[in-house]
Amino acid sequence: METANPKRILLGVTGGIAAYKAAELVRTLIKQGFVVQVAMTQAATQFITPTTLQALSGHPVLINQWDAADSGMAHIASGRAADAIVIAPATADFIAKLAHGLADDLLSALCLARDCPLLVAPAMNVQMWSNPATQRNIAQLAADGVPLLGPASGDMACGETGMGRMLEVTELADGIVAHFQRKLLAGVNLLMTAGPTYEAIDAVRGITNRSSGKMGYAIAQAAHAMGAQVTLVSGPVALPAPAGVERVSVNSALEMADAVNRRAARADIFIGVAAVADYRPSAPSAQKIKKSDAALTVELVPNPDIIASLASLPNAPFCVGFAAESENLHEYAQAKRRAKRLPLLAANLAQTAIGADDNELILFDDDGEHLLPRADKPALARALLRHVAQLYRKGKPA
Repeated sequence: METANPKRILLGVTGGIAAYKAAELVRTLIKQGFVVQVAMTQAATQFITPTTLQALSGHPVLINQWDAADSGMAHIASGRAADAIVIAPATADFIAKLAHGLADDLLSALCLARDCPLLVAPAMNVQMWSNPATQRNIAQLAADGVPLLGPASGDMACGETGMGRMLEVTELADGIVAHFQRKLLAGVNLLMTAGPTYEAIDAVRGITNRSSGKMGYAIAQAAHAMGAQVTLVSGPVALPAPAGVERVSVNSALEMADAVNRRAARADIFIGVAAVADYRPSAPSAQKIKKSDAALTVELVPNPDIIASLASLPNAPFCVGFAAESENLHEYAQAKRRAKRLPLLAANLAQTAIGADDNELILFDDDGEHLLPRADKPALARALLRHVAQLYRKGKPA
């Protein structure tokens, strides 16, 4: 979290095999800027040791409700200090306790005595998840306003496959971060592009680029967390669709332009993050071109300029462009923003950003330049969107 007052998470670990993920979750949350304290059930200590989680969190692990050091009141004091309680993994047994208000150990008492939000990450066998009793308990938690993080469908330790698997650590962390995000984009329809495009030369060959899509997907996830309704038009990438985001998969620049144009009328904000190929073969072959000793000439024609087209509409959305340059970053970025009449353009050096997990951006708008220092792409996405939200709201009629 980018805040001077870090949020405090009480991470509750219950007795399921997914408890081993708690160690990485603690590390990830601390890296995101949270302060983490762990509370465990006795069953959880059979899967991962309190010593491990204490070393990673830097705080004592809470297990015994009657610890003399807490005067027997850990279930009150610890819950009061937390900004949220996250149960990960949450077994079927512990979910039943939460649904029925049981408090027969420290962690369940903490949850019952809390005055902060509770988030639950279910983890159990597929049959346990689908059992009517579990589904009744899940419905009760939903009625009580308790958000669920997952579960997902996948392979399980028992050898079965299906719904009930706990979310991966990065997904859990994203959900927790989203919970604390200010809803700066609530009510906004955000349309965006990400990834590369692929321009076919023949049936098996094509022109593309090295864009991984990581920055665009981070922006989509962050925008959803800030309350936006997000539609992501994506070129071919090896990334899962962000939770809560509508993904429209395309290949070529023409397909991307068509997908964007058909949705532009509903968009309040458009962010063009995709590395769209500037040119495409004029006459791609339907069959594979056979290799020979002769030179091969491929005629290239310009692709449509998606963001310039949207920015020129009579009722254009608020358009944010991206520029990846290999040199003369400031000069080329400013020229691109002016030529396309964009209220905001984010620019970076391509050689330091493509495929990387971190980046830095320079934002160009009517007020000048704004540096977003190097950070991981999710953090950078949130910083960018705060600037976007400010400019968007400033430009809206009162």
